Amino acid sequence: MKEININTPLTLDKVKNLKAGDRVYITGTLYTARDAAHKRLVESIKEGKELPFDVKNSIIYYVGPSPSKPGEVIGSAGPTTSYRMDDYTKDLLNLGLKGMIGKGKRSEDVVKSIVKNKAVYFAAIGGAAALISKSIKSSEIIAYDDLATEAIRKLYVKDFPAIVVVDSEGNNLYNIEVQKYKK
Repeated sequence: MKEININTPLTLDKVKNLKAGDRVYITGTLYTARDAAHKRLVESIKEGKELPFDVKNSIIYYVGPSPSKPGEVIGSAGPTTSYRMDDYTKDLLNLGLKGMIGKGKRSEDVVKSIVKNKAVYFAAIGGAAALISKSIKSSEIIAYDDLATEAIRKLYVKDFPAIVVVDSEGNNLYNIEVQKYKK
């Protein structure tokens, strides 16, 4: 396990070097999307419509930030429970999505799709929403503004802290850590 600074876009070469347990600091563009936005994205894919951003080599952060206070870029921006996006994730991975940031476990189908598509799943620390928001330097709603906090945002982040939970080979930090205590 190591500490790694990475810049977006998240290319295949970068993904292949990330291993479960690595601590990363991400700089560059992230996109936000939660349940309702994911549903619309996948409906657009199935209807052959253009998506509001190019998912290839992108990272989606599962977050619905709170409103920003005067003078702030964004309000608290902690991770959302990831399994709620599992029904939509494979479609996005098949289009070239390379990273997702959230909290909690992913379904076995999503883990298989992560391996198949050579992607990675990161965890952000739940309960650290105010701290995480300090790494967000700009925020712009780019789609589905009617969804309010669940609208898709384009974020620019600097040294956004995350941990690799599922790497491109399917190593799962949640399973690895549990096994340590079963001996």
